[in-house]
Amino acid sequence: MKFIKEYYSNEKIREFLVEFGKDREVVSVYKDGKYGERPDILLSENDIISKVEKGAIAFHCSAERYLNPMILRAGMLKEEFDEIRIAWDLVIDVDVKDFEIAKISTKCILDTLKSYGLKSFLVKFTGGDSFHVIIFFESFPESFLYNNKPIAKQYLEISKILIEFIKSETEEKLRSELIERIGNPIEIAKRTNKKLEEMYEKNKLDPFKVVNIDVFGLRHLFRMPYSLNEKTYLVSLPIEEKELLDFKKSDALPQNVKDVVKIEKKKDGEILLFQAIDWFSKKGIEIEIKELKSEIEKKKVRKIPQEFFPPCIKKILSGLEDGRNRSIFVLVTFLRNVGYSMEEVEKIMDEWNKRNKPPLRESIIRCQLRWHARQQRNLLPPNCEHPIFYKSYGVCIPDEFCKNVKNPLTYALKKFLSK
Repeated sequence: MKFIKEYYSNEKIREFLVEFGKDREVVSVYKDGKYGERPDILLSENDIISKVEKGAIAFHCSAERYLNPMILRAGMLKEEFDEIRIAWDLVIDVDVKDFEIAKISTKCILDTLKSYGLKSFLVKFTGGDSFHVIIFFESFPESFLYNNKPIAKQYLEISKILIEFIKSETEEKLRSELIERIGNPIEIAKRTNKKLEEMYEKNKLDPFKVVNIDVFGLRHLFRMPYSLNEKTYLVSLPIEEKELLDFKKSDALPQNVKDVVKIEKKKDGEILLFQAIDWFSKKGIEIEIKELKSEIEKKKVRKIPQEFFPPCIKKILSGLEDGRNRSIFVLVTFLRNVGYSMEEVEKIMDEWNKRNKPPLRESIIRCQLRWHARQQRNLLPPNCEHPIFYKSYGVCIPDEFCKNVKNPLTYALKKFLSK
């Protein structure tokens, strides 16, 4: 069709597609929804023109980036994918067949990302009913290892952790926003063609039974930014976050798109990554801690004496030159979980700060103590292997008992019970 060729004749759009597609598998999609041959790539702008002349309407690409996408083949083992993968982007696919709910859901997800300091994401309309949020691999620290392997080699593992963490952190706000903006659950069920009972979990509306967000599998393809949608012929258009709630499908008509956005890739995803990994690693430990605390309660013990504290906590309490700010969170969460009242915690923190070299400003500690006092959920200290605690500032000095624990809290509880 003539307007398709006219759309892709825009040099800026072709330049964007070629640059975005670098190191990715890029596949043409035709009018009948059929895909072109795989694997395939975009080498130049001429490739786009040639494929469009042969009937291509859309271009879909991989979330993963490879040493050479053309060596991909059907039936490859996961280990083979890991070997040739050099990077991957996290693509959050907000899957819901209601445009307004999709906008609300995407906005809530963006609010979660921003709360962890991440700003260099790309939001784009799919050209259908919903949106994609792309977090680029460059947002994460290059040298970070998870389970002693580079995260570039662990696409499925890390993307699953991130998706589940983002959903967990977004759930409460999304539930509230859906009810406030759309209406009661009956109206939500009607708009999404779901049964009311399907949307509930533990007698509460579960927004992620309304909105589906799955982890992309190996070699999964998604519609490229600025590609046309092969079904609607609308543009899969990147948009500004501030425009999201007012965005209209007509904004994505091909004739309305003249320029392209400039993608900024900043290293601002470190906190999100570390918090997600810590959250994931604590999920199993929480059950163990609950069981240990139950055993201690049977002994009618109010608090664990300091003699049972792990070496890292004792080292922190002796005073620090480095890691003082981070250790406030460690000490407060640890002490509260081993039975110390907020008044007792405050006294211990004051004594600890006098031993620091130099001491922290009193206002810093008071501010964090007030924050912890307001928390209704029980916060655990970071796990022993957390990348920005303990080892990073030299307080991890394991003894024999440390071999059996993954969190300083489990050390204290188990050590006390073993006396």
